[in-house]
Amino acid sequence: MTVNDPKVFHIRNPEESNLCSGLYLVPTPIGNLRDITLRALDVLQACDAVICEDSRVTGKLLKAYGLGGKRKIIYNDHADDETKENILNMMASGKILALVSDAGTPMISDPGYKLVRDCTDRGLYVTALPGANAVLPALQLSAMPTDKFMFAGFLPSKDKGVRDIFTSYKNRDETMIFYDSPKRVAKTLAILSDIMPDRAVALVREISKLYEEVFRMKAGNLADHIADNPVKGEIALVIHGNTSAEASADNGDLEKRIGEEFAKGRSVKDISVLLAMETGLKKKDIYERALDIKQNNTL
Repeated sequence: MTVNDPKVFHIRNPEESNLCSGLYLVPTPIGNLRDITLRALDVLQACDAVICEDSRVTGKLLKAYGLGGKRKIIYNDHADDETKENILNMMASGKILALVSDAGTPMISDPGYKLVRDCTDRGLYVTALPGANAVLPALQLSAMPTDKFMFAGFLPSKDKGVRDIFTSYKNRDETMIFYDSPKRVAKTLAILSDIMPDRAVALVREISKLYEEVFRMKAGNLADHIADNPVKGEIALVIHGNTSAEASADNGDLEKRIGEEFAKGRSVKDISVLLAMETGLKKKDIYERALDIKQNNTL
């Protein structure tokens, strides 16, 4: 066994030899096979079966660590109720099951949450192991503020859906993280540059893999660059939150919109609900601004 063989790092932990029955959420590498914890390997070795999205993908990982003979149960978006019921019954009868995704942390943009929900409803034991994911490395590599951020999963496949999301989130002040497909990321960035042309954006691709790469530019510049230089692989987009300067500029637009809605005869309450959905701003803040405008007759 050489130092480059990942199995050399598998040191058996006696505490994991007598696991209680239930569900163990086990993160798996998102690229580099060595990005797996010793505890994750202990659980994978001790469990009665591994619940996975794709047996071929998980099979390669298990084989790499000498666990190729481990029983695998397919559970993905196409799994039926009977499959889920069988899994729940196995745990209820005392089995130890490990839930993995194809890559990264289970339940992050995969169907595992439904299984966990049903486990908790039935009082079955569930625990989560910390480990690999793409969200936090993308945030770190973006060089953007990390004190407050949001992860919104995969962007929609349709242009309108992408436009609606960016429009509704443009005034949020936290750093925003999205997953996107390499087949449509050029369109995504074109839409983003139309809505937030000067916003700082980082495109992070192939995290932990051989061709890991980060592009950090303003949205408009990044859209032009990717249009001329298409990218491949797993992609995360990190978007800087709305700055105070942008918020100040947007304030005039907000007052204009409030005035337009007042002209239509809408109430302060109705305006606050409508524009909160449209802008992504807090309903309370819009309500107070609309009320101030109404009371001071600044329309």
